[in-house]
Amino acid sequence: MSPSKNENGVKPNKKLLKLFAFEMGTPQLQCTNWSDPKNNTRNYNTLDYWINTAKLLEKGKFNGIFLADVLGPYDVYNGPKNFEAAAKSGAQFPTIEPSILIGAMATATKDLAFGVTFATLSEQPYHLARRLATLDWLTKGRIGWNIVSSYLDSAARNLLNGENLPPHQERYERAEEYTQVIYKLFLSSWADDAVELKNGIYSNPEKIRTIDHIGKWFTVPGPFVSEPNPYQRIPVLIQAGTSSAGKSFAAQHAEVVFITQFQPEKLGKEIKNIKKLAWENFGRPDGSIKFLQLITPIIGKTEKEAEEKYIEIQKYGDIEGAQALFSGWTGIDISQYGYDDDITAVGTNAVKSFLELWNKKSPTDSDQVKKTRAHIAKQITIGGLGPVFYGTAETVANEIERWVEISDVDGFNITYALQPQTFEEVVEFLVPELQKRGLVWEDYPDLGRPLTLREQIFGIDRKDSSFLEDTHPAYKLRWKAGETKEEFENRINKKRELNDD
Repeated sequence: MSPSKNENGVKPNKKLLKLFAFEMGTPQLQCTNWSDPKNNTRNYNTLDYWINTAKLLEKGKFNGIFLADVLGPYDVYNGPKNFEAAAKSGAQFPTIEPSILIGAMATATKDLAFGVTFATLSEQPYHLARRLATLDWLTKGRIGWNIVSSYLDSAARNLLNGENLPPHQERYERAEEYTQVIYKLFLSSWADDAVELKNGIYSNPEKIRTIDHIGKWFTVPGPFVSEPNPYQRIPVLIQAGTSSAGKSFAAQHAEVVFITQFQPEKLGKEIKNIKKLAWENFGRPDGSIKFLQLITPIIGKTEKEAEEKYIEIQKYGDIEGAQALFSGWTGIDISQYGYDDDITAVGTNAVKSFLELWNKKSPTDSDQVKKTRAHIAKQITIGGLGPVFYGTAETVANEIERWVEISDVDGFNITYALQPQTFEEVVEFLVPELQKRGLVWEDYPDLGRPLTLREQIFGIDRKDSSFLEDTHPAYKLRWKAGETKEEFENRINKKRELNDD
């Protein structure tokens, strides 16, 4: 390795960007063109699809793959409980369970990490904690949990005995308690050294305790059924909410925050806002949360070739499916507007506020294009609610650098216009260009073991690089090796009393 580069394989004085692939076990995630003959998403429910994707991403030195998930169809468009457009277009419907995919991908890779979405409405925390613990054991610490409070009534009706989604604030209050239960199970039920494997003793019962959680939504006595692992102890905590409640939740709990904006200036404001909340309300300093922006790159050998690719891909876009996605994401039935209505003029305040920052354009759009229903639907067919960066690898890298310089974002969630073509182009053309500029590493650090996801995100310089940073609110909930049960309980009870004061 050249002496002009540091131990991570990049030139000094550059932010080392994090690259994640954004995927989902569904025919279409952030686009609606499964019928394009160059698109392989029809095979989303095969092992080869996921194994090949994971191998490709590791070849490109991606930090990880993030798996989105929903538990119901998008049924806001064209009236409530109408999932016709989602079904016909394959727009995030049907779906398969994401955690099972990780086992196959982890077996085929060494360093690639995995973020997986689980909603706090979907199952009891005790059950989810065991699933996450199992994944983190089997992958040797390559797991993160994307904490979502749910946003689809269609999911809630099936999870809550036919009831609609609880009010927004209530969902976050429930998510807060859910997360606290997860902390207690992972960190406070077993001591680090509870598993002894000597003198005929597998685990020492004196180093295992019940958590005795009794709350508004959950009663979980414990003890946890899974032993602690030496890799991360608890999976990386990820969050994607952008409401006031979501930002506050992220400021307190998240180690990684996914954000989607159409302008780097707005992205920078969002990042600064969450960092400010984290510091002022929870004592978490700058750098304790990393931020990732969603993008869809379309790369050509020339600018003209990239534009032609964009136009060709968009021909297969399903306009009805795009509107089903938009209506589901925003909760606003876009069918109430005429196709040629300028929605920024006639829409509700909620729609107007959302579209104020909408500057997404395809190569055929003029600078003065109106934000009509037809225009919005067309733009969603590629990239969904995120920007599309199209051009040569150099042009796309320039845009990435521009966004980083303006917003101070830490990395990007890269999703596809075509699968696997988009990821192949990123690996073959964009990653080498970013490496040349010192923006991403040239290889995974060789530690003689897999990197944990937390090390992928925060580096390997900290003393306990695979555990939560010491300013995270759950840091002190860890039952450390050498502590008796009484010592540990006295310590956390004292911490609880200080917090109550």
